[in-house]
Amino acid sequence: MPIKIPSDLPAFDVLTNEGVMVMAEDQAARQDIRPLRIGLLNLMPKKIQTENQFARLIGATPLQIELSLIRMTEHQTKNTAAEHMAEFYHPFQEVKGQKFDGLIITGAPIEHLDFADVTYWDEIREVFEWTQTNVHSTFGVCWGGMAMINHFHDVKKHMLDAKAFGCFRHRNLAPASPFLRGFSDDCVIPVSRWTEMRQFEIDAVPDLITLLGSDDVGPCLIEDPAHRALYIFNHFEYDSDTLKQEYDRDVANGTPINVPMNYYPDDDPSQNPQNRWRSHAHLLYGNWINSIYQTTPFDLDKVGQ
Repeated sequence: MPIKIPSDLPAFDVLTNEGVMVMAEDQAARQDIRPLRIGLLNLMPKKIQTENQFARLIGATPLQIELSLIRMTEHQTKNTAAEHMAEFYHPFQEVKGQKFDGLIITGAPIEHLDFADVTYWDEIREVFEWTQTNVHSTFGVCWGGMAMINHFHDVKKHMLDAKAFGCFRHRNLAPASPFLRGFSDDCVIPVSRWTEMRQFEIDAVPDLITLLGSDDVGPCLIEDPAHRALYIFNHFEYDSDTLKQEYDRDVANGTPINVPMNYYPDDDPSQNPQNRWRSHAHLLYGNWINSIYQTTPFDLDKVGQ
């Protein structure tokens, strides 16, 4: 089954050309089925790239998905055309009266700031509380996941001495988890962050369950059943060349940066990077969508009750 997105959203053509099933609104209206309403609170500067990445993953599932794009109300992006934002995005304050089966909260390039120093911290804390009444399941990604686990459990983020940057092996710590159905015993995940969450601090919170973790870069995927949430600190959604784009940008700007580890063949940036995480990315997000489908109320108004 397809993902339902506006036919003039850039992701529509991108996914169609990749063979992902997409559906325009007039087609969806003829199907006698309630699509899952998934919101994407997009905090990344490259909005269109991020839209494509997450739409690709949730659009590969055998269910009809209605994707809604959400932004922080007062924050103005500098990297995406105002026309695109005005046409496709809704400020949180305009949608907070609505209900969603699922919500993805992306990362944001603000790791160096304390949470309280983020300009939209008060509003995103409102978002976190809103998920408990208006969202059936929430997926916090990278900074979004760190912020959410901090809000609900006061787990701290810590600055790293050097950027965790590259592709790192992670162990499957909960093979029986429905979110890891089909996962291998270990998998490779792209990592790009200056901060970390520490395993012993997560372990100190009885309600939290670590599903994926790495000896090199620490905990990765955390389940928070009490808040119907998953937190992932790394980037399954990345395209094959996303780390390359980050590396090339920093090199061009003269910013000190290491070659991303275990990413290029022989760690040689003159070669094309290899994608070794795509299949597990589809498994994880497909399992999340399936879990929502199995448990969300058919009557959307009953979400959060």
